Amino acid sequence: MLDDRQLKEIKKLAIRIKIGVIDELEEVGSGHLGGSLSAADPLAVLYGAVMKYDPKNPKWEERDKFVLSKGHCGPALYATLAIKGFFPYEELKTLNKPHTNLPSHVDKNKTPGVDMTTGSLGQGASTAVGMALGEKLRGKNTRVFLMTGDGEIDEGQVWEAAMFAAAKGLNNLCWMVDFNKKQLDGTIKDILDTGDLEAKFSAFGFDAVTVKGDDYAALYEVFMKRSDKPVAVILDTIKGRGIKEVEETPDNHSMTVSHESAARWRDELKAALSAIEGDK
Repeated sequence: MLDDRQLKEIKKLAIRIKIGVIDELEEVGSGHLGGSLSAADPLAVLYGAVMKYDPKNPKWEERDKFVLSKGHCGPALYATLAIKGFFPYEELKTLNKPHTNLPSHVDKNKTPGVDMTTGSLGQGASTAVGMALGEKLRGKNTRVFLMTGDGEIDEGQVWEAAMFAAAKGLNNLCWMVDFNKKQLDGTIKDILDTGDLEAKFSAFGFDAVTVKGDDYAALYEVFMKRSDKPVAVILDTIKGRGIKEVEETPDNHSMTVSHESAARWRDELKAALSAIEGDK
């Protein structure tokens, strides 16, 4: 269970990750803003209190591993890794630029701390399941944390991977779905309604639960949970979470990020950060 100090630090980390996303996308003028912001809160819990890792030794064999299957939302992961010391924060401003180590879709061969190259949607699910099986076979007491998008799970291989994970008893796998209810060109409900995801993952053999995407205490408890089954966490999120204007923008999958809007959004986030720091 998180104490008050830990909870406060995770809240601050989540806001700093979102500021990092703005800093990155302002530099290139646009990018995958909505989904990066909805991913930031669970990332803050994972990297702030749950996962085992060493920024000075990114390939440490005993580390837990994180796979961002919705790899286009790399800005959130990059910001997290920079804040945690895997590489200098200033490198965030090289996002998508020539010769960058921070490409549009995450690449483990370029970025320290990225455990799996992803971006062709659906494939991260398969590779994460393979990684979890590999860790089991090597007798490692480590875990694999996977994040997929809700639009991404339209891909058939996602459900093949889910079936395999349950059949092999991969209880070292924690599979998150960023259920922010939107995908590239519309809402999940209008494009391909996924129905009750908790019930679906349960039917596939997972220990499944739905949690508010910014309920840090609840996220910590479910991420720390160990079961005899793989765990599925349906993250009930809002696309663009943390910036009111972005939350209320219907088409917020990829957005223009001008210097003016970035300054406005950054001020909103900094005000929220100051409020937490001032709450003794």
